[in-house]
Amino acid sequence: MDTLDQQPRAARTDTLARRGLKMSQLRLIAAVAETGQVAAAAQRVGLTQPAASRLLAQLEDVTGSQLYSRHPRGITLTEAGRSLARDAARVLNELDLAHERVTQASLGTSGQIRVGSVTGPSLQLLLPVVRDLRVAYPGIELGIEIDTSVKLAEALLSRDLDFFIGRIPDGADSRPFRFVPLQEEPISLIVRRGHPLTRRSDAGLEDCLNYDWVMQPPGGLLRQTAESYLLANGHDLPRRVLGTTSTLFTLALVHGTNAIAPLASAVADFYINDSGLGSRLDRLRVRSDIVVKAYGLVSRSEGGMSPAAERVLGLLRDRALARSRLRAEG
Repeated sequence: MDTLDQQPRAARTDTLARRGLKMSQLRLIAAVAETGQVAAAAQRVGLTQPAASRLLAQLEDVTGSQLYSRHPRGITLTEAGRSLARDAARVLNELDLAHERVTQASLGTSGQIRVGSVTGPSLQLLLPVVRDLRVAYPGIELGIEIDTSVKLAEALLSRDLDFFIGRIPDGADSRPFRFVPLQEEPISLIVRRGHPLTRRSDAGLEDCLNYDWVMQPPGGLLRQTAESYLLANGHDLPRRVLGTTSTLFTLALVHGTNAIAPLASAVADFYINDSGLGSRLDRLRVRSDIVVKAYGLVSRSEGGMSPAAERVLGLLRDRALARSRLRAEG
C-alpha cells in the first residue's frame, strides 16, 4: 500500500476532509492555540467544555497524531498541534477573505470587467469614471479597448467585452444588441497653430477644401459624416485625403503640415486644452455644425452582466445624464 507521501498529490488533496475533518474542529484548535485552555477556547467558538473535549479527541483520531497534552493550568499543544493550529488559522482566514470577495462580487464592488469605447466618449465619459472607480471601488479591475464601433460590436458578441460605448454598426442585425442612446457627437476641424486659415476671420468650409484632409479610411463613420455634410451643404469633397485610423498619426501629420483633420470635439478638447498640445494645435472657427449620430451604451440583449459590470454601466449612464443637464442649463 502506498504511504501518504507516496500518493499522487491529486489523490490526497482532501485526505483530512474524507477522514471526517470538521470546520468546528479547525476553529477550536485555532482557539486553543490562542487561549491555552479548553474552556476558554470552547467559549470562544460557542461550545460547552465537554463538547470541545470530544471534538479535540475526534481531531486526534482524524489526524492520527497527538495534538496536545494536559496539565493543571490547561493544555499544551504538541508540535503537531501547533502546526495544525497555524494551518487552521490560515484556512479560516482564507475562508473569511473568500467570503468577503464573494460578497463584494455579488454587490458589484469587485470583479474583472472589460469595457470598450469609441474615442470621443472614452475621454468625456470613460476616463472620469475610471478615475472615480480607482478611489471608490478599488476591487473592480478594468480592461479597456478603444476602437471603432464595428470592431467593438464584434468583440461584444464574441464575449470579449461586457459592453461598450459607441453605436450599433450600420447594416448589422440589431437584435443581439441593447442600445441606450446618450448624446450626439459634434466634430471640430483641427489644424496646426499658425495655420493660414486661423489668420482669416472670413474663412469658411469652402476655403478648407483647398488643403489636404486627414480622415478615417473610406467607410469610417466620422468620414462618412463629414463627407455627407459637405455634399448636403453644396460643397465638393476634399481633393486630397489621407486615410488613417490612428489619432496619434493624424495629430502628428496635422502638426507638421497644413492638413486639416475632422475629429470628435471631445478629442479636440482633450488634445488642445488638457494634454499640453494647445501650443501646437488649433481649432478652425469656421461655421459648421457637423454632428455624428448619437452614441450610447451597447450591451448584449441576451445574457446578464456581472454586478460589477452593471455598476460601471450605471456610473457611465449617470455621468452622461449629468453632462446633459449641464449642457441644458448652460
